[in-house]
Amino acid sequence: MLFLELGQDSHIIGGDLNEAVNEGVRQAYEKGYLRKSMVTHPFSSRVNTKNNTPAIIHTEIVPGDKLKITAVPKGGGAENMSRLVMLTPSAGRQGIIDNVLKAVDEAGSNPCPPVIVGVGIGGTSEKTLLLAKKALLRKVGEHNTDPEVADLEKELLEKVNKLGIGRWVTAAEQPRWQ
Repeated sequence: MLFLELGQDSHIIGGDLNEAVNEGVRQAYEKGYLRKSMVTHPFSSRVNTKNNTPAIIHTEIVPGDKLKITAVPKGGGAENMSRLVMLTPSAGRQGIIDNVLKAVDEAGSNPCPPVIVGVGIGGTSEKTLLLAKKALLRKVGEHNTDPEVADLEKELLEKVNKLGIGRWVTAAEQPRWQ
């Protein structure tokens, strides 16, 4: 999965941007030691592409004249434990907490570690899922800059840890390898 931030004043020349990104992914997976897990015809023959293309590309137009590419090297199977729940406004904060805890509890030990939970709140289903994916780009243990959202994250962290399925860590608790 790749996130492209394309500056509105930039100009891409010499070919198709998506094809260039796919070629980069192809080379990274063919020459690197990355797990090759994408398949064609996932509903029948399930033939491994052996290069994880076509890449999942999310492009956002931003101010400026630069192109920023953020790669999250994972296959489609990493989303097998994902959940989308559309809550009514009356469900409020408690509805969010209950549904996140339910999703983590139901997933149990099935997801491959490390398990990082991204939560997206608000907007359409597509926007919510994109927000959840973008939440995965923050450093582990780093909270949202909005104090109200940070408080919700801290409460979720505490309650998820109490489920007894692995353990979330704060930034201070992250292992430092020498």
